[in-house]
Amino acid sequence: MGVLNVTPDSFSDGGRYFDPVRAIARGRAMRDEGADLLDVGGESTRPGAAPVDENEELRRVLPVVEALAAAPLSVDTRRPRVMREALAAGASMVNDIEALRAPGALEALAASDGAVCLMHMQGTPATMQQAPAYLDVVAEVMDFLRERVAACERAGIARERIVVDPGFGFGKTLAHNLELVRRLGEFATLGLPVVAGLSRKSMLGALTGRPDGDRVAASVAAALLAAQRGAKILRVHDVRETRDALALWHALATT
Repeated sequence: MGVLNVTPDSFSDGGRYFDPVRAIARGRAMRDEGADLLDVGGESTRPGAAPVDENEELRRVLPVVEALAAAPLSVDTRRPRVMREALAAGASMVNDIEALRAPGALEALAASDGAVCLMHMQGTPATMQQAPAYLDVVAEVMDFLRERVAACERAGIARERIVVDPGFGFGKTLAHNLELVRRLGEFATLGLPVVAGLSRKSMLGALTGRPDGDRVAASVAAALLAAQRGAKILRVHDVRETRDALALWHALATT
């Protein structure tokens, strides 16, 4: 899953693809590099980020969705109206950091045939990194995701349409994130594909001392470790480099 931020303020590439022409070109380039799915987002959800006006989010994402929707595409949003309009414009998945908790979000997905990624987040983007706390981060994240899957099924969204994301960096300390990576294989008990979004995140900066624009090596290593622990979808900025690492791992695993 290639990350395509159509924002001026995302933590890693904010502003680089804010212009829709550049965003569309970047999306096509990521597909050429081997992305199976693009994830288009019009609102930064980095720690401390302020919400974006709904109309502005639509203005940012819809031209990009419409231009790239000939192949699988996800819209990264927590707003039901944006979900509905992006799905109508050709998106095939909604990637929601709030796991369809907003009023009307479950109904928006149930009324479509789109897939959904349910992510765990403690708090909100504005507050989530102030004091995250868990007794057992893996158990609590899994319990949350299990409950949201059940809510989807009650709303008429089939399990075959659902993937889950433990939400690395969304209301987690470095220790929480590392524990989630170590025990990622436990999420297989949910019986659903797991998404891992570790690319360029602050946990990698904390471990390497490198700024967000210089975390390609750490991001590729993190993606590979997640895949080895059972992640089925890797959400990455650096598609070509991640593909190369996976090709080597797969070749060694089958010889």
